[in-house]
Amino acid sequence: MAMTPSDADPASVPADPHGSTAKPSHLALVVGAVGVVYGDIGTSPLYAFREAIAAATGSHGAVSAVSEATVLGLLSLIIWALLFVVTVKYVIFLLRADNNGEGGTLALMALAQRGLGRSSPVILMFGLIGAALFYGDAMITPALSVLSAVEGLKIATPRLEPFVVPIALVILIALFAVQSRGTASVSKLFGPVTVIWFLALAVGGFIHIADSPIVLASFSPHYAIAFMISNGWIALFTLGAVVLVVTGAEALYADLGHFGRRPIQDAWLWLVLPALLLNYLGQGALVLHDPKTITNPFYLLYPKWALLPMVFLATCATVIASQAVITGAYSLAQQAIQLGLLPRFEIKHTSASHYGQVYLSRVNWFLLIGVVMLVGVFHTSSALATAYGIAVTGTMLMTTLMAFVVVRRIWKWSLPASLSLLVPLFVIDIAFFGSNLLKFHDGGWAPISIAGFIVLVTLTWRRGSRQLFEKTRRQEVPLESLVKNLDKKEIHRVTGTAVFLTSDPENAPTALLHSLKHYKVLHEHNVILTVVTADTPRVSLEERVELEAVSKTFSRVKLHYGFMESPNIPKALAIARKAGWTFDIMSTSFFLSRRTLRPAKNSLMPYWQDKLFISLARTSDDATNYFQIPSERVVEVGTQVAI
Repeated sequence: MAMTPSDADPASVPADPHGSTAKPSHLALVVGAVGVVYGDIGTSPLYAFREAIAAATGSHGAVSAVSEATVLGLLSLIIWALLFVVTVKYVIFLLRADNNGEGGTLALMALAQRGLGRSSPVILMFGLIGAALFYGDAMITPALSVLSAVEGLKIATPRLEPFVVPIALVILIALFAVQSRGTASVSKLFGPVTVIWFLALAVGGFIHIADSPIVLASFSPHYAIAFMISNGWIALFTLGAVVLVVTGAEALYADLGHFGRRPIQDAWLWLVLPALLLNYLGQGALVLHDPKTITNPFYLLYPKWALLPMVFLATCATVIASQAVITGAYSLAQQAIQLGLLPRFEIKHTSASHYGQVYLSRVNWFLLIGVVMLVGVFHTSSALATAYGIAVTGTMLMTTLMAFVVVRRIWKWSLPASLSLLVPLFVIDIAFFGSNLLKFHDGGWAPISIAGFIVLVTLTWRRGSRQLFEKTRRQEVPLESLVKNLDKKEIHRVTGTAVFLTSDPENAPTALLHSLKHYKVLHEHNVILTVVTADTPRVSLEERVELEAVSKTFSRVKLHYGFMESPNIPKALAIARKAGWTFDIMSTSFFLSRRTLRPAKNSLMPYWQDKLFISLARTSDDATNYFQIPSERVVEVGTQVAI
């Protein structure tokens, strides 16, 4: 249950992302998965091999000789990162760890909490850190991807180099500016365009493998092992660049509910993985054949006549990748709101047929400001790439730790079996994360700073909400005692129904107490209404409403929603009417408490945290809009509370 500054504060998130009742074909889902799920990882060839070879040789954009052992070692690391981290960990294993069909960091956190049978602060922190790092990813992905695509212009026409950053900024600002209009129409093109992109990746790489066929030997893992052993610290730094090839792997899991396991798996195995392998092998062969191409091996795979078309296609692909991660940020924020980790933000539904397509203005502009600042600070995709890895590997590490709880408690695996699977994954995650920590001063501070800010906000909101709830509860009267006293008194009754929203159904809501104190009247029927958040993504309509009679004139109603659903109180009460409760919206008044908060001298939080919590509370969306209650039926009762 989300505890917030209003009695009506069990926040929420949009419902079924599958809005439409028509079931898409398997092929349509596969194509859709290619566009949405794999947009991020599909743009990695633009910069990943270039950054890995630069880290291994120290060239960083300069032309230098590259040994065959280095290229084969790097290609082997890339191949086995794709095979083990993406294919084994995500495509085969984690896609099975679904929370009622949904995936993602917070869905996995809720699943792990359910497995433990209690709320664990440790699991909560894992989930918070993973989600916070995702927002670092959500800012860096658009900046890095679009910059790396537009940088192809200086390969085609060097005179355009001064315009790369301005063009990238225009594209990024335009991308965020159109978010409020929704992506329903544009998203239909995502899949086909990204399919063309992957085919272009495959063709570009395939035609150059013949330049140095020895690159095919890199499928042997001994080249990766030999590279790590013989290069010491340089190899560890290089791992921080190699991890760029698996960026976007978390999207596989996060978008599970949108497409289902099989379409995501088929898209990876039959198109995405082969295209990526061919492209990386082609880049390696090209660099061995002509060391001068080390400056930008991706674009130099293609003939001059194809450069501008590839820049255009790459820009489209990076915009699609950015769109996918932006949408994911909206979804994650909605889940956090419903789980009581953030204040209520205004949620705009942008599609009538696809209920999961939503827009959160505050999240959108927070991301845009972050993206523009990142481009302004780092200027090039190479500089941004150094900042990227910490966000990705940190999220992966948190996912592995929570997955261990799910394997043990939900799947009931034995300890040896659990360790045999999770320990290798943990070791790989630690190696990747540690290698990226070495780049903290070169840009790794950026995602850590973003994540730290978000963790601070969520912990402050959670702690302040709990403190406010406990303080308010001590001042409230048990509901059943109040009802018994009221039944003994001759109190004036008015016609109709009064619905009092509260997060604590055991006590009399503040709005009810103030109504009695000031107006000294009661309605004929009084309902104490609570919205409860389940640890599942969705709750069936049959389980939506829970009715309980307290007396002849008082009832308790609990409305159950999943953490990916958006509460609509009038619709839910219509379900209650079918269950036997007489309800007429036109003769019903909804009473809400609007609290004005101020710092208390004896607060359990530091003064600065009090001020932050109060500021967050002031930004919370109006409960009337959030719970979709007709505004003309709402009565707000204001109170002051020292927190």
